[in-house]
Amino acid sequence: MSTDTALSPDAAPAATPAPVPGPEGPRRPRMAGRAPARPGPAAAVHSVSAATAALLGLVALGALLHEPVLIPPLAASAALVHCAPALPLAQPRSVVVGHLLGAAAGYAVGAAASGSAWAAAVAAGVTLALTTLSRTPHSPACATAVVIVLQSPAPGRFVPLLLGSTVLLVLTAFAASRVRRAAPKYPAYWW
Repeated sequence: MSTDTALSPDAAPAATPAPVPGPEGPRRPRMAGRAPARPGPAAAVHSVSAATAALLGLVALGALLHEPVLIPPLAASAALVHCAPALPLAQPRSVVVGHLLGAAAGYAVGAAASGSAWAAAVAAGVTLALTTLSRTPHSPACATAVVIVLQSPAPGRFVPLLLGSTVLLVLTAFAASRVRRAAPKYPAYWW
């Protein structure tokens, strides 16, 4: 197929089924999935404010310790535990163990290869494999491995901060889910 044909408004994609006639005329085929329902204003404010408060808590902890505690993967974890608390990726087991596996993969790959983007990509893939095999899926853990390969933080300082931060995120999500009566209870399971 040439690009001229692909961009032509007259050319119909081959995989698109034809509209199905119905009593009111032609109907479009249904999509396989649907976007999640929009949360109500109270639920949205609750989730966003709880996630922001947890992240601000990590910044405050970092300021007290004179260490950078807030890293990008933890922001993604906060979004998961506060805004999608029922997902397997958001459960405490996945958050804590996933990040620790990401750290282990990051340090292992970093030791075996230089701190290049190639090595970081391999570390992310290894983390994905480890979290899949251990039934602790947590996509931000892949980013933790990348951060470790590219930044090379000292493990004796970084790993305890990472562990404490993930536990803090889980505990704040647990507490926040008990504050608002209509909020989904977190976690769906602990282990």
